[in-house]
Amino acid sequence: MSARSPLSSPPTSPLARVLARLRTTSPYAVDTAVAGLVLFAVSLQWLFPDEGDDPLSWRGWLLGAATAVPLVWRRAAPFATACAVSVATPVQALYHAPPPDLMYGGFVVLYTLAALARPWQRRVMLAGWLVGVAATISHREDAEPFEYAFQLLSIVCAYALGSLTRTQRAYTAELEDRARRLERERAADTARATAQERARIARDMHDILAHAVSLMVVQAEAGPVVVRSDPARAEAAFDAIATTGRDAMTQLRRILGVLKQEERESGPWRLPQPGLAALPGLVRRVSESTGLVVELRVRGEARPLPRDTEVAAYRIAQEALTNTVKHAYASCATVGLDWAEDEVTLTVTDDGRGPAAPGGGHGLIGIRERAAACGGAAVTGAGPEGGFQVLVRLPVAAGRRAALG
Repeated sequence: MSARSPLSSPPTSPLARVLARLRTTSPYAVDTAVAGLVLFAVSLQWLFPDEGDDPLSWRGWLLGAATAVPLVWRRAAPFATACAVSVATPVQALYHAPPPDLMYGGFVVLYTLAALARPWQRRVMLAGWLVGVAATISHREDAEPFEYAFQLLSIVCAYALGSLTRTQRAYTAELEDRARRLERERAADTARATAQERARIARDMHDILAHAVSLMVVQAEAGPVVVRSDPARAEAAFDAIATTGRDAMTQLRRILGVLKQEERESGPWRLPQPGLAALPGLVRRVSESTGLVVELRVRGEARPLPRDTEVAAYRIAQEALTNTVKHAYASCATVGLDWAEDEVTLTVTDDGRGPAAPGGGHGLIGIRERAAACGGAAVTGAGPEGGFQVLVRLPVAAGRRAALG
């Protein structure tokens, strides 16, 4: 089960669920509800005026409603809405029937401007409200000093809340954008890893098929020659063909199982790859199947290698012996492992006819690619005493560090 991003997890608290539902509701529906609440507050002030206020009038209530109704369009046209409310609010205050106890509409538009409007619109409107409210209060003869502080502080608080909302929205948008970028990067990394894995599988399939088919062809060609003169040898040749074919089919089925990406209880299944420990078996199988005399020589003290380096060394030896069987017309070959302090040298030398052309075919290219992928290098060409030689140097330092760690 994949871990869910915090941005995609559903809200758990009741308040978070309500806010999430409000975000998905139509903006006009929410803004109409806000305007209705402000109009309700204005109506209460009109129905229950304070003692000493001027007589109530329908004109005063309409001016109060003018501070609430424009809020329906506060998000569609924030600056125009703020201008309309900014005109209606001081007119209502100067008309004084009834006087506004709190500037409900003004608080809403200042919050909206701070959250949505452009910088110059926010600054102009904040400065205008501060100056306008101070001037309106000073016009009253009974104005108390605390009224200045209360009204001006209320304006600043409404604007600050809108600024916090704008900052939070920008921060959330940045987190969502970063999450999308990370998701794209993970998808790209997965695609690259998949391509690399499939390329490795393709190389392994090439090595397995080329090796198996070469041994089977050699045995099939030798079978008719000895079928009458030496039936036992012919029978052994056909047995070798069957054994080689079954082994190749088993390895291919296991590799193709990787391509199907089957999930088992222990997780994704991967093919166990042969390493240097399987080299003696490879040498023995080639010798018994083809009649080519293959000798394995090991010098120096063996050291631990990274797993990919071991697999590469085995596949390189397999490909080199396959080329010997297919192209060299050799009678003997030698596989050598020379262990040094910081590298191992793998050589495959035969006494065949030598390189047919510079550069080699796909098999030699694959040998060089496998060596380079492990941080090593491969040289192919004429052997020191004729024939053909594949010489590969692979580092062992990473393997030693892994073993010591």
